[in-house]
Amino acid sequence: MSVAATGFFDGVHLGHQKVVSAVCSKARELGIESQIVTFWPHPRSVLQQQAYDLRLLTSLGEKEMIFRSMGIDKVTVLDFTKEFSKLSTEQFVRQYLVERCGVTHLIIGYDHKIGHDPAQSQEQMMQICRDCGLVVCRLDEFAQDGQVISSTKIRRALEEGDVRLAEKFLGRKYSLKGVVVSGNHLGRTIGFPTANLGLYDPLKLVPGNGVYAVDVYLSGKRYRGICNIGTRPTVNAGKNISIETHILDFDEDIYGLDLHLGFVDRIRDERKFSDLGQLKAQLEKDKIDAVRFFL
Repeated sequence: MSVAATGFFDGVHLGHQKVVSAVCSKARELGIESQIVTFWPHPRSVLQQQAYDLRLLTSLGEKEMIFRSMGIDKVTVLDFTKEFSKLSTEQFVRQYLVERCGVTHLIIGYDHKIGHDPAQSQEQMMQICRDCGLVVCRLDEFAQDGQVISSTKIRRALEEGDVRLAEKFLGRKYSLKGVVVSGNHLGRTIGFPTANLGLYDPLKLVPGNGVYAVDVYLSGKRYRGICNIGTRPTVNAGKNISIETHILDFDEDIYGLDLHLGFVDRIRDERKFSDLGQLKAQLEKDKIDAVRFFL
């Protein structure tokens, strides 16, 4: 027996967290297991619905880690396929939630739908769940300062470089994780060595081009840094996006090490400078500006 919620939960934002907390609370009350039933990969990547521009707020590993940290006992990941997408509400509830996952109590958000029944109302969906033997609890709409939170709104904020708004909706700093890869070492020649980040998950959404103040987590320690996301127009004529971080008060060889960035705030737009001297002067100013974001 378990209390569960189901969905993709991209970002596990504050609205999602309300659902997850309700699952944990009800499970403790009943003395049974708490469970999240989620899917992978993202439905759009399987159904080819503009999959070319799909970017995710959280990897599967990040989602599982957040669920566990909130007290969820079990995370069940279902393989999302085209066949799976065609399941009716009753088929999904009976075959997967009840028979496979042992769900007895289901927590749903105010607008959550289950199964491939597009004309069906949420009330009808809930009745089908009850007919399958589930106890169903629907939560009220969750808003932050009058705004209903959604993964789409968070993606839009990040694309515009508004990492503060994203943090407000996520309940934590937006982060990128990867490995330090070799670059052209140009930053070191002007006194600003950078760590070039190769993302672990290529589908992870990268904030809009610009310069950011970031928390840097490296080898179990936390540092402060300045991260440039963009095409490096002063020294690079290409269009490839790079993620380069100058770690303040730090100068060690870290190639091949894991690096975790937490975005604090946006400092400025990415700009093209006439020479490296102007670039260095601006970076000195960025360093001063960044410090105030950490106070």
